[in-house]
Formats: sequence, C-alpha cells, structure tokens
Amino acid sequence: MSRPQDWATLSPTEILARHPPGRSSPERVLEVCLALYNRQHTALEKTVSHKTRHERAQFLRRFFRDLQLKAGFREPPDPRNLGQKHLRAMVLVWQREQLAPATIQTYLSFLRGLALWLGKPGLVRGPAFYGLQPQEFQRHEAATRDRSWSAQAVDIGAVVDRITAFDAHVGASLALIRAFGLRRKESVCFRPFDSVLPFEATGLPPEERQAQEYVRIVGKGGRLRFVPIDSPERLAAVLQARRLVRSQGDPLGDPTRDLRGNLRRFDYVLQRFGVTRQQLGVTAHGLRHEVLIDRYQSLTGSAPPVRQGPRVEPEVDHSARLEVSKLAGHARLKASSAYLGAILPRRG
Repeated sequence: MSRPQDWATLSPTEILARHPPGRSSPERVLEVCLALYNRQHTALEKTVSHKTRHERAQFLRRFFRDLQLKAGFREPPDPRNLGQKHLRAMVLVWQREQLAPATIQTYLSFLRGLALWLGKPGLVRGPAFYGLQPQEFQRHEAATRDRSWSAQAVDIGAVVDRITAFDAHVGASLALIRAFGLRRKESVCFRPFDSVLPFEATGLPPEERQAQEYVRIVGKGGRLRFVPIDSPERLAAVLQARRLVRSQGDPLGDPTRDLRGNLRRFDYVLQRFGVTRQQLGVTAHGLRHEVLIDRYQSLTGSAPPVRQGPRVEPEVDHSARLEVSKLAGHARLKASSAYLGAILPRRG
C-alpha cells in the first residue's frame, strides 16, 4: 500500500483515527500501519532494507491470519487491540511447530516494532515471559561445525569450474565469494569496474594500506567495507567478472534478469551441481566461511576453535577476530563466532 496524497498534511495518529476499531477491518488497519511505518528502523534513525520491509510485512500479515487459523480466535483483532492473550496464544503455536530460536527472536522483534508504531512500547515482553525455555529462544551464534568446503573434502576448483562452464555469471559470483568472502547478494550486485577503487579513494588511514586497489562492498544495512586486492586470486576474480559486464557501470548479474531473478538463478545452478547440504554437504555460504577461516589462520598461525585448533593467546585471538569481522562486514567482534567458533576468554 502506497501513501495516499491526502495523508501529506496529517500525522500518523490522525491517519489511523480515520480507521476506528470496529469500522475498519484489522487487515486494513495493518496495511495503514505498514504504509506509515514499515520503512523505519525500530531502534535507529534510518530506513531498513527492502528485504526487511518485505519480511516484516509478510510476517505481520500472516501473524494476524494465524491468530484465527491456528490459535483459535474467532477473528483477528484490530492491531491496536493486540494484547497478551494473542501473543501467548501465538507463542504456543510456535512451540508446537518447533520453530528455530532465531526465527522466534525475529518474530518477537517484528511484533515489538508493531507495538512501538502503535504507542505500546512495553507490550511485547521477553521470551521467558511467554513460557519459552532458553533452548527455544537463545541463538547459538558460535559455530560448532566447520561449514567450509575444504572441511567436507569438496574440490573447490573443480566444482566452480564446472559451474562456470554452465553459467559464467554464477561462476564469476562464486569466484568473488571465494576470493573476498562476499555474501551471495553482494557478489551478484558487485560492479567489476565501479566497485574497484585506488587506495586513496577509500578514505582509510594511510597506515592501513595493504594494496594499490580495493573493492568497495556495500553490505547488510548499507554497511560499507573495503577489501584489498592483494593476491593473484583476488585480481583474477575481478578480471573474470569484468569480462562479463556490458558496460563499466553494470553489476555482475545476468543483465537479462533483475536482482531477484539473478538470485533465483544462482540458487538453481548451485542446486543443479549438488552444492547443497543434502548432496555435497556445503552451500555457497561455505565459501565465505572458507575465506574467513583462512584469514584467521593467516593472522594467528593456528586453526580456529571450530577446527579444534590449539589454544591461542586471548589477545591474539581477539585481534584476529576483529580483522575477520571487518572482512565479513560485521560491526561486532562476536559475529566472528559464527565462522570461527567460541571466543576465548580474556585473562583477569
């Protein structure tokens, strides 16, 4: 739902007042809320990505439908009348369906956003308030299994070569992931000419210089990072991508498809060549794990905890994890645990 022109002079409260409870359907009120607020981040002064908007809108629509279809309510409530009985009922549904902890945390976060929009910031409580056990809602961020391709004895070069022969664009995306540790979407959106900058254009401090040229990557939440082209493998991946684009401003993805189509094509090709957990035991994201684990090992001289490496001095471990998090495009050191395993405690 787009914003009507007659909303321009009205506040959100005045707009919602045009849809009094009992006279407007709950579905209509929810759509008004989404049109008013769904672009907004719930905690920061910024807008959220299209992916987050889509997922949040899809969940909230499904949530109110499921109150009737799965939780036994005669009809869904007006969003402004959402109460604890509705939340408790849906948590029971999620428990019955055995949803993953990360999924439950995401759902509760989306509901907190809705409550915030409607002026009820304390409505959605913590998971334990709804009777969830820690194992049902606590995310286990630290990797306990090495998801890299080499850990599954997959011949990276041979698989990527076969995929490249079948689809050059997908093959070039995999080469970029393997060289720079990119995410799938980052590789498809990578602009082989425009995304390559001289060090002087990065704005990084002179003492951090590692190469003449860097790739500029815009990651999740618009987070920007620069990765040096400091090896023959990284340079080869950029040149491979450059051979496929029609003009210097184009992204790597197949120009006959839009972004969604390119991502679907990427997934299809990998599945066709067995790059799934069910077949080869790996996914494209495992190549990202490969790069980040290699980076840790090059910095510490030891394998990370996820590979049962020997204990590393905590200070060395923390320093290496900061570099790995930076390479991955994360803002938190703790995020490195998803690739490397648990963080070693500091002394004292």
